[in-house]
Amino acid sequence: MFSGIVRSLAEVAALIPEPPGVRLVIRDAQFAGESKIGDSIAINGCCLTVVGADGDTMAFQAGEETLSRTNLGELVAGSRVNLESSLRANAEIGGHFVTGHIDAVGLVHSRQDDADWCTMWFTAPAAQMAQMASKGSVAVDGISLTLVDVEDDRFSVALIPHTLNVTTLGFRKVGDRVNIETDVLAKYIQRQLQAMKL
Repeated sequence: MFSGIVRSLAEVAALIPEPPGVRLVIRDAQFAGESKIGDSIAINGCCLTVVGADGDTMAFQAGEETLSRTNLGELVAGSRVNLESSLRANAEIGGHFVTGHIDAVGLVHSRQDDADWCTMWFTAPAAQMAQMASKGSVAVDGISLTLVDVEDDRFSVALIPHTLNVTTLGFRKVGDRVNIETDVLAKYIQRQLQAMKL
């Protein structure tokens, strides 16, 4: 479980083929120094397990399913990624509950920059749009964000300069693919309502 508060904008050091998946090596000295094998870390919102740590790098294994259903399959050496370590039971939750299980890949539809601020629109599949509401929460590339406007096939978020400076959203452009995870509470409510109709 995560909170969607990104702790580091890290760099992909290498992708080593391990068919049918890859070994993803991430460079971040602080994370690598604090991590141990078996730890769960969200990379662009996708929960992966540390399988190795050496110096300033950590290694993860990403399988075919993960690579095809998230934007992790597009990473190359030098790509930047958002990192968050898993929540501890006594930790303060600054964002919202994020599971690290990506629901869908969305697209950056548009961005309206205003000095150091930005309003960004994303498109997402209908199944995920049905789980969103204005002023609710969504995780985009693992970042906990408040929904501003929600339409049938797209939604917007208002980004402060800090978020743009310390996460991947600062350099996202129109057409880029992003990982989307809707609020887990919305999923449970939707499921209960569906069950009541049966």
